[in-house]
Amino acid sequence: MAYQKTFDPNSSTPHKLSRTKLDLFIECPRCFYLDQRLGIKRPSMPAFTLNVAVDHLLKKEFDISRSQGKAHPLMETYKIKAIPIDHKNLADWRNNFVGVRYLHPETNFLIYGAIDDLWQDENGDYVVVDYKATSTQAEIKLEGGYKEVYKRQAEIYQWLLEKNGLPVSKKAYFVYVNGKKDLAAFDGRLEFDTQIIEYIGDNSWVDEAINNAHQCLISDTIPKPNDKCEYCCYLESAKKVID
Repeated sequence: MAYQKTFDPNSSTPHKLSRTKLDLFIECPRCFYLDQRLGIKRPSMPAFTLNVAVDHLLKKEFDISRSQGKAHPLMETYKIKAIPIDHKNLADWRNNFVGVRYLHPETNFLIYGAIDDLWQDENGDYVVVDYKATSTQAEIKLEGGYKEVYKRQAEIYQWLLEKNGLPVSKKAYFVYVNGKKDLAAFDGRLEFDTQIIEYIGDNSWVDEAINNAHQCLISDTIPKPNDKCEYCCYLESAKKVID
């Protein structure tokens, strides 16, 4: 099936809307409108290739436990009563170009997002798992700033899996790897401390956010600049100087 890349309010073709684009709407409706309705995207950021490598290796590591049908040792350390599950759709759900999908009937948006991992607890509920990499000496917490994006990310994945008919736990887990800076030398390798952080998700906001994003896009009026958005602030400041 074909999907719209740029939203056309007069088209009946479903419009693909990724988890990241929905989060863009929450962050800044104006930037979202420019991106999805007018095809004007924010400047691209450099790829975090080290993070991608860590993500890939973590998947391989947890896949060993998945193939054995047992918990990863780290899960046992944190007393998590679950195992990495070998679901028939896991390969697609992990694929950035496929992901977990759901066609939202009220808006005709195809909502999708790629999960990092999927566990199943002792009750048979599916558990969303996300891998994160950082390097900090501070205690790793999920409060404040960009960490709110992480929480919404887990909640959208929970919502998507529920819409696909799965029983989903409200618990989600972040497998956090923290690069060590206190080693004597680099010696051609990085070493990490690894921890698992539990998060109780609440995806009750997702449907309303999707409907609000749809209302934004069907309007012919571009939303006002957002004074909390650095991109809007840059554009407005530049426009004043140029004018």
